[in-house]
Parts: sequence; C-alpha cells; structure tokens
Amino acid sequence: MSAPAPWVRTRLRTAPLAALLTAALTLALVFLAAGLPRALDRGADDALHAFLRSYGPVADSVVVTSGIPVGGDPSQRLDDTTDRLTGLIGPVLPLDPSGPVSGRLATGARSLPDPRLDRPEAVAPEFALAYQRGARERVHLTAGQWPDGAAATAGGPVQVVLSAAAAETVKVPLGAVLDSGPSVVSPKARLVRQQVQVVGFYAVDDPSDPFWADLGCATKTCQNMTPSRSPADPPMAYWYAVALTGSEWMAQLPVWGDGAEDYWRLPVRVDTLRADRLRQTSFDLARVTSGPVSVQVVTGSKRPDVRISSGLRSAIDTARQRQSAIESLTAVGPAGAAGVSAVVLCLAAALAAERRTSELLLLRARGAGTGGVFRRLLGEGAATVLPAAGLGVLLAFVLLPTARWLPAAVAAGAVTLLALLAFPVRAVLLLRGPRAGARPGRRRVVGELAVLAATAAAVMQVVRRGVAPLGEGVDPLLVAAPLLLSLTGALLLARLQPALIGLLARRAGRRPGAVGFLGLARAARGGGGPRSRPSVLPLLALVLAVACGAVGATVLESVATDRAEVARYTIGGDASVSAGLNTALPAAFVTEAGRLPGVTDSLPVWIADDVVLSLGGGASVRVNVVVADPVPYARLAGAAGRGRFDPALLAASPGGGRLPALVSSDIPAGEFNLRLQGGDAADIRVVGFADNTPALIGSVGPTVLLPSGPAADFVSRFAGPAKWMALGHPDDAQLRSLAERLLGPPAAGLRPGHVVRTAASEVAALGNDPLQASAVRMFWVSVGATALFALLSVLLTLLRAGPERAAVLARLRTMGLRPRQGLALILAEVLPQSLVAALGGALTAVCCLLLLGPAVDLSPLVGSGVSAGLRLIAGPIVQQAVGLAVLAALAVLAEAAVTARRQITTELRAGDAR
Repeated sequence: MSAPAPWVRTRLRTAPLAALLTAALTLALVFLAAGLPRALDRGADDALHAFLRSYGPVADSVVVTSGIPVGGDPSQRLDDTTDRLTGLIGPVLPLDPSGPVSGRLATGARSLPDPRLDRPEAVAPEFALAYQRGARERVHLTAGQWPDGAAATAGGPVQVVLSAAAAETVKVPLGAVLDSGPSVVSPKARLVRQQVQVVGFYAVDDPSDPFWADLGCATKTCQNMTPSRSPADPPMAYWYAVALTGSEWMAQLPVWGDGAEDYWRLPVRVDTLRADRLRQTSFDLARVTSGPVSVQVVTGSKRPDVRISSGLRSAIDTARQRQSAIESLTAVGPAGAAGVSAVVLCLAAALAAERRTSELLLLRARGAGTGGVFRRLLGEGAATVLPAAGLGVLLAFVLLPTARWLPAAVAAGAVTLLALLAFPVRAVLLLRGPRAGARPGRRRVVGELAVLAATAAAVMQVVRRGVAPLGEGVDPLLVAAPLLLSLTGALLLARLQPALIGLLARRAGRRPGAVGFLGLARAARGGGGPRSRPSVLPLLALVLAVACGAVGATVLESVATDRAEVARYTIGGDASVSAGLNTALPAAFVTEAGRLPGVTDSLPVWIADDVVLSLGGGASVRVNVVVADPVPYARLAGAAGRGRFDPALLAASPGGGRLPALVSSDIPAGEFNLRLQGGDAADIRVVGFADNTPALIGSVGPTVLLPSGPAADFVSRFAGPAKWMALGHPDDAQLRSLAERLLGPPAAGLRPGHVVRTAASEVAALGNDPLQASAVRMFWVSVGATALFALLSVLLTLLRAGPERAAVLARLRTMGLRPRQGLALILAEVLPQSLVAALGGALTAVCCLLLLGPAVDLSPLVGSGVSAGLRLIAGPIVQQAVGLAVLAALAVLAEAAVTARRQITTELRAGDAR
C-alpha cells in the first residue's frame, strides 16, 4: 500500500490562495499588535525627552555646591571632587558624555563706578567674577591675553577677561583697571576695596553650548533691574556681566564678593531616560540628592557646607503626572481597534470552517477523532500563521526600535495564538454539534445576560468614580466599557435584526415584484438557506467598528473644538493687537486690519486704567475703563465666553447727561462719577453688570464698560485705541506683517512694543506638546485602522455568503431574472444588515458618549484645563455610520460586477449542494 499523503503539504497545495490570505492577515495584525506598544513607547519617550530638554541644561543636571576648603591647591581639589562625584553619581544616573562642569564663583557682584562705563539709567554696571574649568578651550581671544598666573602671587588687581560683546556694550577699554564699589543689589554688603584689570576680550565659540548654562552673562551683557523699595523708588536698569579669570586667581574671588563657592554641575543624559521607568528614575534622583549617595558625597568630600540639588526630579514627577493623565485616553482608541481586529480574525476563522464543513464531516464519518482533526488543523495553521507572525514581529522590532520589548511580545503572542486557534476551535465546535439534551438557546441567553451584567457594572463604576486617579496609569474600566457597550449593542441587534428585516420583508411581499421580498427574506435568515440563522460575528465587527471609530473621531473633534474655545477665551476673540506701553493704535492700522481677509468683526477698543470712580460720601475706587461699540463687543464677549451681556443695555440714550455703563459685580448699582488722571470727568449710570470682559485679559480690579457713541467726548481725552480685536479667521502672518509695518517692531524681552495674538497661533501652541501630538496621532491611527477592519469585515461577510448567493442568482437567471434585478437582489439582501449595523454602531457610540463622556477629562489632550468632558457631537458619528454604509454599497457593487461575469454553467453543476 502507498503511504498517506502529508496533510499540511497537501492542504497548502490544494488551497494556496486561502493560505496566502491567512498569512497576509496574520502578518498585518501581528505587525499592528507588536508595533502599537512600541509606537506608544517611542511617542512617550520622545515627548519625555522634549519635555525635559525644555527645562534647560541646568535643571537637567545634578548641581553640587560647597564652601571653600582650607589649604591645598584650589584647582586640584576642584578636580579631585569632580572625579569623586562622577564615580558616585555615574553608576546611579546616566551622565552626559560632555562631562561635568565645575568652577568657583564669587557669591556677590560689585558695581564699577568708573565714569567711563555706560549706564542705561544712571546706575553703574556690575561685574561678577568666576573661574570655570575648560572655559579657555571654548573661547578665542579677540584682543589682549589670558590672565597671567605669575602675577597672582605678586598681588595687584585681579586679571580678568571679558566677552567682546560685553566690553562693547559697557564700553570697557582693554587694559583698564577698574575699582569696585558696593553691590547694587545689596549696598550694605561688606566692602573691601578690590580692583580688576581687563587684560583680554574673548568671543565664545558656541554660545548655545550647555557649558555656558551656569554663566549666561559670561557670553553677553545682561540687563538687570534694581530692586524697588518704595513707589518713589522705581526699579532701574543696569548692565551686568560675568568676567572670567584663571585658576591661579581662584583664591582672590572671595574678596570680590561676599565670599565664594565651588560648584559642580553633572548633566544627566535625558535622551536615555525611558518613560516607562520614570518612577525608578525619580527614586534614583532621590538617592543622589537626599539618600545614600548624598551621604557618601558629604562625608567623603571633606568640604564644608556641601549641598546637592537637581531640578530634574520635579520635572520627572511632572512628566509622570502628564503621562499618567494621558495614558487612559490614549488607550481607548487602540483598544477599540484591537477589539475589531479580534472579531475580524474570528470571522475569518468562521468563514474558513463553514467552507470546509463538508470535508471535516467526511473525515469524522471515516473515523477521524476530534482530537486528531484538531491537531491536523493546528499543524496546518502553524505552517502559515507562525512564519507570518514571526515576520510581523521582526518588522515591528526593526521599523520601531525601542528599549522595551515585553508589551510588544505579549500583544504579538496573543494575536498569534488567536490566529492559530480560532479556526481549529471553530471547526471542532462544528464537528461536535449540540450535545444531546442541551439547549443552545438557554446557553446563549445566559451568555448574553452575563455580558449585559458586566457592561452595566463597568459603566456604573466609571460613572460613579470617574477615570482612574492621577498617577494610576491606564484605567481598565474606561478601556473596556466602550467595548462592552458595543458587544451588548451587537447582541441586542442580533436579537432584533431578524424581526426588523422580517417586518420589512412582509411589507415588501405585499407589493408587486419578488426581488425586494426575496432579498429581504434572505437577509432576515442571515443570507443562507431556509434553516440558517444570522451570525452575530459580522454584526459585532461592524457595530464595534462604527462605535469605536465614532468615539475616537469624537475625541479628536472635541479636542479641536476645545482648543479653539480655549484660544478664544485666552485672547478674548479670534485676534487681538495691543499697542505698546503708553502708545495707541493709529487709525490707519485699525482700518487696514478690518479689511484683512477672514475678518468678520473689527473693533477698536479704548482702555484706561487707574481711573477714579467716585462712589459718593468721599469714597472712591480705582477702576479700569473700557470703551467700545456695544454691538460687536457683545458678539466678541459671547464668542470668547467672557462677560456676555445684552448690547441693548448700552444702546439707551444717556439719561440726565449720564452715560450708561456696565460694571463688574464688585461695584454697586447707582450713579457715579469717573475722573481721569488729567482731571477730565464723566457721569455714569449703572445699567447692568458684566464680569471678565474680553478686552482686559489677566487684569484685576473693578471694570467699567462704556459705549463708544455716547462716550465720544469722554473718549476724545484718550490717546487713542489701545487694542484692536476681531472675530473671524484672519491670517496670522498677514496680521503680524501689517502690525510690524504700521506699528514698528513687536515687543521682545524688556523692549516695549505691540503684541499680536491670534486664535490660530494659540491653537498651534496648545497642540505643540509632543505628548499630546503623540496621543492625537495614535487616535488618528486607531480610527483609520478601525475603518480598514470594518471594510475587511464587510468583505468577509460578503465572501461568506458569496458562493451560495451566486448559485441562487444563477438559478434565478434561468427563470428570467435580469442582471439589473440581480444587483437589486444583492443590495436588498446585504445593505439592510449593513445599515442596521451602522445604525446600531451609531446608537452604541451615542450611549458611550452619554454614559462615559462626562467622566472623561480631555484637558491632557487639549493642553489646558477644560471643564466639559467628552461631549456628544453628531458629525463624527454620522460620518462613521455613513462611511460604513458607503463601504458596504461599494463592496456589494464590486461583488455584483464579479458575479455577473460568471457563466450559469459554472454555478449550476451536478451534485453541487449550494
């Protein structure tokens, strides 16, 4: 007798296309499953690195300071301590290879009363002296020489070098010997006469080098302000710079200031920190700053008053809070896509099992055991699933490199296991059939009630307690609740769908023509024969796709809407231009700004602060006065959500010569008098109250709003409009260009100037956070993946009933059915199920948003605090439902086009059981 043919090889040769499709589906799903955690890790790590770098190199370092030890070579002791610190801290924290920065700084600066030096506001410039190891290698001399070490032992002035930019600003001549005066900040400090000699000028090779982060004023001149001790003594500007000296002059630095201190800054390599290990990194920093490592530093350095600090720990704690706040929201979208993909896998397995039912029943009839069939199918699946899964994991690990591999491996393993077992398990269940005496209907009811109870419990818990507390990470209930709601909705629709479509079929049966009735009758039976029942898997896939896609799209739409509202609230409208200090906007600017494309409402606003409001009886209060056209200003206040009011209140004609006024709630109703600083006055009558006016962002104190028409005489005392505000969508670049052309350069630093703000720029700034951008990008990917899985589920559903439907159409064509009627029959059979699924998914999404939306805080995604949760928005839900219906219609048309080309003889074969 001949040996039996190998099962796996024979099956793969018999159905190569099915094996190829199974491998492709497995490859795609495993790649997504393995790539999703790695993409999340990469996004979180990149966001963490960008967030920590925003704090600057000083905050990203461990800073050690100490007093000056007695005896020994100062430079050598500085280097010895550097080596010890590196040896103690390096094994605990990853230090940047650029190396530590160390030096000595005089703790106080001295003014230089030399009359040759520049004084911006009659205050003498102030110099601080410092030695920083390695500074000489990072600069080049533009004039003079480096401080002479031999002169340090001979006494005389301390030789220093100064940046060429500082020397040019302060007007310090080369070789000048400057006597010191008292400190500008602390004039009563101990004063020992000291001299410095500027022996050279230098230019820094790279001013952005983190090496200079401790001594920013060593690369340029800084402008500081003297402290204000009384209203009669306002702060005044003066120049401040840091002069560098050599290591031989370190002993002279304490005399220049109120002492001196040695410092070491050990930069941490933040690019190697991982978002999933922030808690451990925070513990490591605690060990260094206040734990065992700090004890070893203090006891082993033999230095007085050693202090260890780092701003990195607070930055990491803030990063942990931001990450935990956004993780639960980020997980909702991928969880929905994962649920849809799992259902699609099960649907593909069910399709394969139904296609091979007769083959498996024949094997069973010839004596094959259930276990043997299961093992053969498992081996058959392993030949296609395992290589594809391995390739998917390899692609994910190569294309998305990251340090953490366990979550990706677990997710890929789960998908591989599901893809491997779904078909064999389904086939075994088909072979076993219902047990004797078993009641499948009762088991189904029990399972559905269990799902309903789990859904109700999850939703009630989320509604009762909200999302997981800050710092707890992903909330499993928030992630599972939408999936459970979708599963409950699909089960409910599976119960209702036959009755609903059957009702439509009975209505169609009363009308002439059999096509509609026949299609709806087949749809009510699930597209099969008279004894077939509709499967819940296609319905579950479509409902999950619509619901999860709608929830994800609603999150994205809500984030965009909330950002726009926050931007409007922040600037008081869609655009504003504030004049510089003690200036006004010219009429030409107001006119041209109102003509910019996109501007719908243009409004000049006159603002006067420090106006005296006489309350009567000798009492008065200082208020801010805003004068504007009440009608557009009311629209502006309504759009910005600041101080809404009825403009009709200010439209009334002045009674008794008094101007109608809206005041903040901290001013009583009545008739009062306004008096400007120049003595001009106006009588007002309070006609209403409005707090938080949009023209005064961030200002405090009582406010008075006057209409510009009746208050024209009063406004004529103002210098001009202090602000221009607008609604609409003005282009940010055009507005800034116009303002710079007509108003001069904008404000920068301490320099006064105009300020331009638009809602578009504020929205862009809110979305500029890498962590938020990563979460929003993940939502977009999840929505796109869900749509693709929805399309795949539609195709699988059509493929599942395709052969039987083609045979029915072929038989009907022998009875005179025209091709156009065949298309109508397919549409009548398939579209009702898809439309019911789309409607069910939309209703499920509405339930998710109504039940879970108030518990969701979108502030981490928006970038600012928002009071409203996830709101119900019709647009995204309708788009997902209509999109699914369109996909189903296109798929049906494609199938009809393919079916129409087949010959009747290929479908009607002798012995065909279809």
